[in-house]
Amino acid sequence: MSHSLHGTFVSEKINKIRWRPDEFNNSHFFITGSVDNDQNNVKLWDFYENEEEDDIYPFLVSTFPYCGDVTEAKFLNADYFVTSSSSGSAHLIQIVPAYTESISLKNTITWEKGHHFKNGDPSSCTGLAVYDNDIITIGEDGCINLLNAKAPKVLRRIDDADSCSIHCVIFLKHNEILTSNLRGQMKIWDLRSQNNVASSTFMISGDQVTPTCLTYHPTQRHLVVTGDDLGALTTWDLRNSTYPVNVLDAHDGGVAEVLFDADRPDRLFSCSGAGQLWRWGTRGAGGNATPDVWLAPDNVKGKLDVFALMPTLHQPINSLDLNRNRVICGCDNEAIYLINGVDM
Repeated sequence: MSHSLHGTFVSEKINKIRWRPDEFNNSHFFITGSVDNDQNNVKLWDFYENEEEDDIYPFLVSTFPYCGDVTEAKFLNADYFVTSSSSGSAHLIQIVPAYTESISLKNTITWEKGHHFKNGDPSSCTGLAVYDNDIITIGEDGCINLLNAKAPKVLRRIDDADSCSIHCVIFLKHNEILTSNLRGQMKIWDLRSQNNVASSTFMISGDQVTPTCLTYHPTQRHLVVTGDDLGALTTWDLRNSTYPVNVLDAHDGGVAEVLFDADRPDRLFSCSGAGQLWRWGTRGAGGNATPDVWLAPDNVKGKLDVFALMPTLHQPINSLDLNRNRVICGCDNEAIYLINGVDM
């Protein structure tokens, strides 16, 4: 395998990093969200390719000051993205093309203190998911909020959705979401139901292992992979969600993010608190491989190739994103990394 690695120190811990969507070209804009600063921020960057020096480095395009840690960031489309904050708020931010060459970030909607405890204190908004213009936020208060990019108020709030902190959420369908909580419970919610009760509840394992991230297969949304705080990857077939299909002992530390390759669904990317960034691929399979290998109950690890995309860091890799054959990641060592050529 041949690929190139470019690292740049940015003088702050990066908790979330996301490519700006581009349907027709390799994306070169991306956003980052910081953590552990007195004044955190969301930044828009552009990777600049210097043909003479054969190097790639990012330069800062715009900065948006942010209240609290940036706990999640998701693009709705090329011009709008949503972020969540440890202060309990969520923000809809627009990338505004100016009449000059400059581009700026503009806060369009703030859902202020959407998550709060019963005594009124703010609760961290721990994550969010998007589907078209619909947005779901979750929090340490155990509540679920339904938002919309065209509405400045919370459309629906499911109070006491959980008795403990909700850690992760993904959309399974337009009206169906999957959440996981601190104790390792996973719940499926039908948003069409007016009853604030989950339609299905199951445990990630026999022990109280905390799920740290969720993702679904690009072509088979009933196939879900979870990462947990012990470093394992667990595969679920939600058509039969009583027990996991398989469990892979993977990273040395908690799994920070997992992501399937939408263009090559046989591949999965993961990063960890142990400073590892890996690409998982179906052994001997091409880009049109079926998801069956992820649903194999026996010796699934023997059917996968695992490749380290960069040397193990001594600090956590918090976030990753993929655009065609390029991966970016953000880390606690105050650096961002670009890996070119991951499809080789």
